Amino acid sequence: MSSIKKIAQWPLLVLLSFFMHSAAFAIDPIHENLFGSAIDGYDPVAYFKESKPVKGSNDFVHEWNDAKWYFSNAENKADFIADPEKYAPQYGGYCAWAVSQGYTAPTDPKAWHIEDDKLYLNYNQDVQNTWIKDIPGHIKSADKNWPDILAN
Repeated sequence: MSSIKKIAQWPLLVLLSFFMHSAAFAIDPIHENLFGSAIDGYDPVAYFKESKPVKGSNDFVHEWNDAKWYFSNAENKADFIADPEKYAPQYGGYCAWAVSQGYTAPTDPKAWHIEDDKLYLNYNQDVQNTWIKDIPGHIKSADKNWPDILAN
């Protein structure tokens, strides 16, 4: 086979390889930073108890859903262990507005909102301002989109 024909086959092989291994590109159910930390190491329980983002400590770490969750104290860690679904951010900690639009995006732990006792994070403060304009509508869309996003 001539080298020109071999070169011409490369794009086809790359494309086939992509489709054959597309499952390898599925998103993780929990958004983590490069170090495997959920919410960039912020304490999920503190949002509820202190009404603000609080950086967690290396002294209080718990692994849940293949991510490391950091807490500011032992009590918050114990509360999370007892009921992680209550404290973990919705949509795995991905940007709630992005999920409402059908895709994922990372989040800024300081762009947060609690609605109906659930924690929602956004990409940044500007995106959060958009999110806040129609929280019920965005939640409805995100709840509908989330299973499909996880499946892809």
